[in-house]
Amino acid sequence: MDVTQYLEIFLDETKEHLQTLSDQFMILEQEPENMDTINEIFRSAHTLKGMAGTMGYKRMQNLTHDMENVFSEVRNNTIKVDGNMVDLLFQCLDALEEYTENIAASSDEGDNDNEHLIKALNDYLEGKTAAPAAEAAPKAEEAEVKEEPAEAGAEAAADDPSKEKWSSIKLGSTENTVLTEAVSQGKKVFGVTVYVQESCILKAARAFLVFKAIEELGEIIVSVPSAQDIEDERFEFDFSMIVITDSDADAVKKAIMNVSEIEAAYVGALDIAVPEKAPEKETKKVAAQAAAAADNGAAKNAPADKKAVGKPIVNRTVRVDIEKLDVLMNLVSELIIAKNSLVSASAQEGMETSGAFNEQIEYLESVTTNLHESVMKVRMVPIENVVQKFPKMIRDLSKQLNKKISLKMSGEETELDRTVVDEIGDPLMHLLRNSADHGLETPDVRVQRGKPEEGTVFLNAYQDGNTVVIEVGDDGNGIDVAAVRKKAIERGTITPEQAENMEDKDIVNLLFLPSFSTAKQVTDISGRGVGLDVVKSKIESLSGEVDVKTKLGEGSTFTIRLPLTLAIIQALMVEIGGEKYAISLGSIQTIEDVAKSEVKLVENKEVMNLRGTVVPLIRMNKVLSIESTKSPDENLLVIIVKKGDKLAGLIVDELMGQQEIVIKSLGRYINKSKIISGATILGDGEVALILDTNALI
Repeated sequence: MDVTQYLEIFLDETKEHLQTLSDQFMILEQEPENMDTINEIFRSAHTLKGMAGTMGYKRMQNLTHDMENVFSEVRNNTIKVDGNMVDLLFQCLDALEEYTENIAASSDEGDNDNEHLIKALNDYLEGKTAAPAAEAAPKAEEAEVKEEPAEAGAEAAADDPSKEKWSSIKLGSTENTVLTEAVSQGKKVFGVTVYVQESCILKAARAFLVFKAIEELGEIIVSVPSAQDIEDERFEFDFSMIVITDSDADAVKKAIMNVSEIEAAYVGALDIAVPEKAPEKETKKVAAQAAAAADNGAAKNAPADKKAVGKPIVNRTVRVDIEKLDVLMNLVSELIIAKNSLVSASAQEGMETSGAFNEQIEYLESVTTNLHESVMKVRMVPIENVVQKFPKMIRDLSKQLNKKISLKMSGEETELDRTVVDEIGDPLMHLLRNSADHGLETPDVRVQRGKPEEGTVFLNAYQDGNTVVIEVGDDGNGIDVAAVRKKAIERGTITPEQAENMEDKDIVNLLFLPSFSTAKQVTDISGRGVGLDVVKSKIESLSGEVDVKTKLGEGSTFTIRLPLTLAIIQALMVEIGGEKYAISLGSIQTIEDVAKSEVKLVENKEVMNLRGTVVPLIRMNKVLSIESTKSPDENLLVIIVKKGDKLAGLIVDELMGQQEIVIKSLGRYINKSKIISGATILGDGEVALILDTNALI
């Protein structure tokens, strides 16, 4: 059976189950007798074992098999959960994640047997009164079945309650010839009956695995029901077969019982009378037909086996390749460009344009808007996909750092564009590690400062207009601004004179410079600046921004703002020196008509007083090196834009109006200008550049 076609599904499903295990282990640590959690862990381990077995990943199968055995006994109250067991389970989870990463990278699970983990799991089982764990199946009673001696020969067959099932199999002349030839060559012939658990969801897939296991030891000559009926699941919960093998009955039975969801297996010797010569080709042909039929059955059913996740609405969701969505998004983009062309053509026609033509444009606009929203909803995924791995990370850090750390998260259901979600995992992980490692004080220091011994790290997410805000912070020491100022002067980043005139928040923002990402920093800020430049550049590459607020002795909060989408935005179109530019509406606060007399100079830079707030002005024609079309005496047209808590006024020549625009990348060859975030194609085919207000501020 070629299982590579199911690899992607296997990896997706495995990651979901590993996340379930991680979440449930966290609960188990706090509530060791929570039966819902214990049952959920058992189910996930059981399903993972079956999936790994179907795909042929024996090491993963063995580890999950033993985890399942332990939880079978926990469910039966013969083993109690303690702190050591939870630690062991998290080690097992790390091992399973390692297998999964190996499979994702090379389709192979690697050669780490994790024998120390398997031994530790079995040590828990050895303390109970039930059967040993070496051959334990999913339930204790199955383990007992598996421990029964399976002696080859007529004696075993006489006591075999299923003997009549396999002894009544009618053999044709071809099969008889094959069997007699096998006996003449000294091979063994067994009758086998296999019972599948009644709770098994996909019997055909399990039957296929039994066929496969037996064919590694010998050849299946015939089966009842037929291979076709087994493939179509036209059988109850048992099937029988005649097998030729060099192995003994014990080995055959053991191979069958290694398949999950098998209740029992009976193996007995078949008496074959007169040996005659039989063509070997026929032997292989019959066996190949049985194997091929089973192969087809499992190939049809194996992926569905993984539906046993316990989510009743699973059929209402579809996994879509992100590349397909990118194509769809591009088509929507072209549709919007076409709509803009119609609008442009309509304007040029003037009064002669018919009402019907305008109606069609309005209809097209409605369709494109709805299509855009639908595509965006398809692309949107909750940030839960990223943040759900953080509780385990904080737990591990808590043990490594010997600190008591509590992680509080909110807003995990907040949705973002899939491409953004895929990229923000590393920056968020870095900020959380920073908070836990360098933000929080040690327990004794916290007690001295009158704080709770347990430090808190938090991650909050929420939607704010067309942006998503993610806050990461802690109630720890905060950033020592004086130490940062001193370090900046030592490094030559700023002069002592500049340092005196800089506000605290500007000093803190120096941590985002690459110059602060090296080691050997003063203790109070050690690590606080390490890699923050990487965080900042990653967030800004997603058209987002990152800011930090801190108070010494009380903690720090890093605030990340990200756009909901990176493809299509609402923009204000403006003219500067006869050229057209776009500014995202999401960053615009107000538009002001300012008299020339209201412009003042502070430190030789132009500012204006906006209702009690001093706002610096940016003459866009100077930034872009073009001549303004307005005379010096005219009132200024000022667009007030915001970045975090900072405001700035962009002076432009004309307003053209609001428009839905498609962002097109300028490519890596034209990425030097930080103030240009991309371009868009207007209705008349002209290209307008999109201004990055964050970079301008």
